[in-house]
Amino acid sequence: QVQLVESGGDSVQAGGSLKLSCTVSGFTASRYCMGWFRQPPGEEREGVATIRGDGSTTYADSVKGRFTISQDNAKNTLYLQMNSLKSEDSGMYYCAAVAIYGPSWCSRSRFGYTYWGQGTQVTVSS
Repeated sequence: QVQLVESGGDSVQAGGSLKLSCTVSGFTASRYCMGWFRQPPGEEREGVATIRGDGSTTYADSVKGRFTISQDNAKNTLYLQMNSLKSEDSGMYYCAAVAIYGPSWCSRSRFGYTYWGQGTQVTVSS
């Protein structure tokens, strides 16, 4: 059984930083994409950043230069370092994973992922 558990969400002032973690268990794909998504209240879930098993990353334009996605395979943990936070970064943050086959690129569409965590709340006040 695959489980993804996010942590690290908090309330911070604009300009501050947070580091989210996602602990993964039961996911054994040798080729995979993992991603961070966020969903403000009343809005669609949007992709923030993705990382492929080989370390290749993608970012939404709105977070480039401020957010960094990384993974620690030894700890089975995915991270999202968020700096220079803005009020528009507020929302529920989810991690997700999907097995891929062949030289696939990682989509930031929520429809491209199979496994999801329960989310962790990030609130940025201005």
